[in-house]
Amino acid sequence: MHPLLNAEELCFFKNYGYLIKKRALDRDACEVVLDRMWQTAPASIKRDDPTTWRPIPDDEASDDPLLFLQKTRWQFRGAATEQALIDLVFNRPLVAWAEQLLGADSLRAPKVGGRPMGSWGPAWPGGPVDPQLGEGVRGIYATLPAEAGSERQPDQLHTDGHPFHLGVVCLLDDSPPDGGAFKIWPASHQRFYPLFPMQYDQARIPFYEHLPSHKGIIHPPEYLEEIERVEADTPAVDCHGEQGDVVFWHHRLGHMAGHNYAEPATIRQALLYDYCKTDLDTMRLDPPQQDMWRDWGDELKVAQVSISRQFAAEQRLPLVLAEQLER
Repeated sequence: MHPLLNAEELCFFKNYGYLIKKRALDRDACEVVLDRMWQTAPASIKRDDPTTWRPIPDDEASDDPLLFLQKTRWQFRGAATEQALIDLVFNRPLVAWAEQLLGADSLRAPKVGGRPMGSWGPAWPGGPVDPQLGEGVRGIYATLPAEAGSERQPDQLHTDGHPFHLGVVCLLDDSPPDGGAFKIWPASHQRFYPLFPMQYDQARIPFYEHLPSHKGIIHPPEYLEEIERVEADTPAVDCHGEQGDVVFWHHRLGHMAGHNYAEPATIRQALLYDYCKTDLDTMRLDPPQQDMWRDWGDELKVAQVSISRQFAAEQRLPLVLAEQLER
């Protein structure tokens, strides 16, 4: 049985917008979900042969949102409402921690046998799939190794435009440093939160076939300018780890799916889920609040302790931020 989050963990999440929990998931349960993912493997990629772990060839690619296969991205959403996947993210320890962050008995439960994310298609023509349109997990997201000898791509953060409260990324298998794991920019949630007209949504331009010039997310100029500042002054945290590790993250935290340059070759395999409160629909009508934690749990609100350098190091907090703990 995993202990509840302590005050230092709660304060760290408030200050930096993320929390890494080691060995939070049962390894056998992770293997069951991995087996399900590998049932959808492209023909040229063999589970037991790392020499085949390379970008997906064009003749095996797929734009199907339920099984998206492009280059190094392998995203399987078709099983998102199956029992094994939902059990992994809605098990007792993870729900207990999420309720400490968001409030007891406040979570909207996923629906076994419901419609998976991707069933509705993209959020707009040519756009991404909307994670709020789904009744289970986001899906199983794998990142294949980059092409050998290819030029390294720069890190570029974004924030998610759909309304939710708390994200979690669950490592289904070991993921080494530089191996394509989730990347986050610590404390950026505090900087991005006030820059939108609504505190959970990011405004969108509707698409019309006879007016095709504009569609998708509206980026406030203040937000775009802040992205440049955050990328310049805040080192990213690579949330690599072992099978069963999880990372919780605030909905306005800057993040990205990492590029996979690990040697020897590996495939980053993770399960993603969004925790939402049952009254999100009324909360999302409001603008950003002076107290950005208004809608969150009482335990999180009252937690107020110092964060130790040791714990900051365990969370891989960049030195430039960890040094501020002693000021």
